[in-house]
Amino acid sequence: MAETFAGCDVVAHTHASLDITDPAAVRQAVEQARPSAIINCAAFNHVDDAETRPADAFAVNAFAVRSLARAAESVGATLVHYGSDFVFDGSASEPYPETAQPSPRSAYALSKLLGEWFALDAPRALVLRVESLFGSTRTWSGRAGSVDSVLDALEQGRPARVFLDRVVSPSYAEDVARATRHLLETGAAPGLYHAVNSGYATWCELAEEAARLLGVPPRLESVSVESVRFAAARPRFCALANEKLAAAGFPMPSWQDALRRWIAVRGLRTQQATIGRIHG
Repeated sequence: MAETFAGCDVVAHTHASLDITDPAAVRQAVEQARPSAIINCAAFNHVDDAETRPADAFAVNAFAVRSLARAAESVGATLVHYGSDFVFDGSASEPYPETAQPSPRSAYALSKLLGEWFALDAPRALVLRVESLFGSTRTWSGRAGSVDSVLDALEQGRPARVFLDRVVSPSYAEDVARATRHLLETGAAPGLYHAVNSGYATWCELAEEAARLLGVPPRLESVSVESVRFAAARPRFCALANEKLAAAGFPMPSWQDALRRWIAVRGLRTQQATIGRIHG
């Protein structure tokens, strides 16, 4: 179903309306819509489950992207695909630039890297790596992201369990969306971009800042990466450098500023929901 959103005609498919692992269905949907841009937000993001379900992870994260890239080329559309920091092994000590050599350590990470390669086969492709996404829509009913899980715990007075030695560059979904639109509207050069908020922090430092912004005690349970048993390896240092995006005309705000804005949005939504319950 086509809708008009922010001045654009958008055909927004759900899993129910389009199975992107079906190449024929993807080709038909693209030929019918004939879009100027295809934005792929679909992903198999159950990192640990990918170790026991690699076929499902590769079907969604890699081979479906190949179908989208071929369909995009057939109608002359730009393909936007979102990548992941997990393509790196986490052994760095400085933020990874786009030119850094990937070194995936899990089935999920490998599936995401292959998806990037397939996407970049399209003549006009933008691959935007993001990590630690936060800022879900009001209607989101899936699992809460790590940032929102931390915020929920702090707001409810529960200890937030966070890594003291895992370093990330969080990505506010609203800023990622604005960066995406900027690259499309300005005709930016195709290729790979890191679309994360500026700066980086350990999860412990992020939680401490969140507690400060919320005005609550920083009740934290700090753990090391090595102390937690995961099916899939986690990169310890996975901060990403975003200077290339800034050079394209879109400097990303700091993660602290993004977190402040998201906490304000969450508070407004909670207030509106409370008023709705009272009036209801």
